[in-house]
Amino acid sequence: MTVVDGPTISRGIRFEHLKEALGIGTPAPRLSWQVTAAPGWRQAGYEIELRRTGNVGLKDRFEPAGSAGPSRRVESSGYMESPEQVLVPWPGEPLASREVADARVRVFGTDGTASPWSAWSTAEAGLLDAADWSALPVGASWPETPDTDRRPYLVRREFTLPADTVRARLYVTAHGVFEAELNGQRVGDDVLAPGWTTYHRRLRYYTYDVTQLLRTGENALGAWLGDGWYRGRLGFNGGYRDLYGFDLSLLAQLEVTLADGTRQVIATDESWRACMGPIQLSGLYDGETYDARDEQHGWSEPGFDDAAWSPVVQNKRDPATLVAPEQPSVRCTEEVRPIETRVTESGTLLLDFGQNMVGRLRIGVDGPAGHTITVRHAEVLQDGRLYTRPLRLAPSVDTIVLDGSGPRTWEPRFTLHGFRYAEIEGWLGEVGQQDAVARVYHTDMERTGWFECSDPLLNRLHENIVWSMRGNFVDIPTDCPQRDERLGWTGDIQVFAPTASFLYDCAGMLTSWLTDLANEQLDDGTVPWFVPTIPGGPHWTPARPGAVWGDAAVLTPWVLYDRFGDAGVLERQYDSAKAWVDLVVNIAGADRLWNTGFQLGDWLDPAAPPDDPSAARTDKYLVATAYLAWSARHLARTAAVLGKNEDAARYAAIADEVKAAFAAEYVGADGLLSSDAPTAYALAIVFDLVEGDARAAAGARLSELVREAGHRIATGFAGTPVVSDALTSTGYLDTAYELLLEEGCPSWLYMVRQGGTTIWERWDSMMPDGTVNPGDMTSFNHYALGAVADWMHRRIAGIAPLEPGYRRVRFAPRPGGGLRFARGRYASAYGTISAHWWFEEDALHFTVQLPTGTTGVVELPGRDPVEVGPGQHTFRG
Repeated sequence: MTVVDGPTISRGIRFEHLKEALGIGTPAPRLSWQVTAAPGWRQAGYEIELRRTGNVGLKDRFEPAGSAGPSRRVESSGYMESPEQVLVPWPGEPLASREVADARVRVFGTDGTASPWSAWSTAEAGLLDAADWSALPVGASWPETPDTDRRPYLVRREFTLPADTVRARLYVTAHGVFEAELNGQRVGDDVLAPGWTTYHRRLRYYTYDVTQLLRTGENALGAWLGDGWYRGRLGFNGGYRDLYGFDLSLLAQLEVTLADGTRQVIATDESWRACMGPIQLSGLYDGETYDARDEQHGWSEPGFDDAAWSPVVQNKRDPATLVAPEQPSVRCTEEVRPIETRVTESGTLLLDFGQNMVGRLRIGVDGPAGHTITVRHAEVLQDGRLYTRPLRLAPSVDTIVLDGSGPRTWEPRFTLHGFRYAEIEGWLGEVGQQDAVARVYHTDMERTGWFECSDPLLNRLHENIVWSMRGNFVDIPTDCPQRDERLGWTGDIQVFAPTASFLYDCAGMLTSWLTDLANEQLDDGTVPWFVPTIPGGPHWTPARPGAVWGDAAVLTPWVLYDRFGDAGVLERQYDSAKAWVDLVVNIAGADRLWNTGFQLGDWLDPAAPPDDPSAARTDKYLVATAYLAWSARHLARTAAVLGKNEDAARYAAIADEVKAAFAAEYVGADGLLSSDAPTAYALAIVFDLVEGDARAAAGARLSELVREAGHRIATGFAGTPVVSDALTSTGYLDTAYELLLEEGCPSWLYMVRQGGTTIWERWDSMMPDGTVNPGDMTSFNHYALGAVADWMHRRIAGIAPLEPGYRRVRFAPRPGGGLRFARGRYASAYGTISAHWWFEEDALHFTVQLPTGTTGVVELPGRDPVEVGPGQHTFRG
């Protein structure tokens, strides 16, 4: 390890959960930093300085104006006695709108040492008050027909700047999705902005630094607009349009500070102009049609003749609903080139990219004016051809009509597809690898977790789970990315959140989504099946209380607290969580059994028929009652963290009552359950609903059931996340490994053996004979069954949080399954945590690494626990 003379700030201050804090919407953002110090060093306190132009406090000094900008005051927090370094409270007055504040920190050790000051980190507030907005949404004034596919358009405006620009910020959003251009240059690199929220309550706006794009004299600002989620087609059976509004509008406010100190504001108003562009059709399900012959060359540059363009009409938006993002944008994070290209019998080009992904193709094309090139997408082949039935009513087709101007590169703008294969019709000439590339898009979260072991199939399984998360974390956590659905199903993320929180820093994204969950929650506490909520037909609308799915209101905030150390999300979501538990307690009544109403139960149990995914082996009301106990217990823990002691006692008592009712109703005198199925036993064990002899009997029977099934999986959405832990905690580690390593259908490795590169919705989405499961819901990119990766991280690699945010780490690997080594690595808020075990001459060796600010306990099989501090530690078993 690196030897240091004293503590240093190894990663400067971050604000909230944001890697970049331009346009932050939190007036008093919490601060986090990382420290590197010698083993044994402990933080006793810290001092933070804020450098800002706004009003500050009394402990400040004056920093005169200079080449770096106007004069600023530097405020000090003074010495703060605290070991905290993650999500530390803001030390000064809240930020004002547009205010820029630099922050730096130094830390002090219990040994009297002090670190140098960190580098300055910058946060800039967005528009924090509704009164800051002068812009209004503007869109086309020509007539459009509701509930139809309407053609997207462009909007623009020119303006003059009389002097050089010192600073310029573009605050922008849309009813629909947008991409802005300034003086012919693209603004930002995000796509499908402003994303999908409960638009009537929250519409995100984005802040861009456009200082370098402006010039003295004439300028032009414009934007592409597309329907997106706002008014595009969403949902099942043909879907619905105009769910949030009929208008397609841009809302933009460009604020320019000039060299002479004046500020000029260019906002969307009636002076803007609109015109059809080259995009003929653009939908998230349908794909995009682009006619290059209709391009408006130079439309976003000054001097363009827009006399033929139409005036705009002003639309409505309450500025109080405009909010800054709490998460990264959706961006292209990788490019994948085809591993195989072949010409089909019909003369089309079939491209295999070797990986199921979410994104779109960028292609180099050429041909005469009017020539059409069409790109179709699919996740799988059947009989050597694209198999599109699983897409249902999502065509996923992109088309470009050429203008004959010569070679060009084209990529769709307002759509994404889930695919591994693409078929191109109308291609002229040969195609090389440089002519077609798949561009991967998802929310640009920071990767934090890695896993590797001696079994290449397990490594591929883990990689498949990562790819499924990437493909389904596209602004919201979705169930699948390819068919006519792509919804934020609450149960899916509830079971997957522990895995997601290890693989990526998804705290900001899931916190934002939970805000919308609370917004969509019904007055009686019912949590919808999917968030944001859209009509779902008679099966899903109106929303009904359902276990596993509704419990996301309680359990997902707890995961974010446990994994990221963020008690703030518990506070924000407390009323929502409480409303859900109170609703279910009321439904259960005095007997504390949730045994009425509609339930999905152990959804997609492999024994369920293709046309009835809820027909599981496990009693759906056993699942519901188990989840009531689990959520009540976690609500009690949440209340305790927040200092709500009366609530903590009340909900702990309710959890105890439900536990007793569960035992009386479902547990026999011999410890066996009335629902003799793996999911029932796994839930009872992991949710702590059986104790003593009954727990031992449940573990033995679970292991027996797994063996009787030939170690093939027999659980669905409810049982799969807990079955491995249930086996492990009751002494059947070998059975857990045999379950994980089974390759027959259904199993995790069956997917891998069948060539899957993501996690499937069904255990047998691809049948053993190579045909696709006939069920209506057959996705090949669905992360829920990948929840087993959380067990792999904790039990194989051996890294688990013992205190929130991994401030204290449990290193408890459980080698088995014939593995010769395993390693895991997690980039926590404190720094990198790693664990690596291997066998050498049949002796177990184990090395762990902890960053400054954390401690851990090492629990190796057959040995007493060992306390460890920051640094590297090696053990030989």
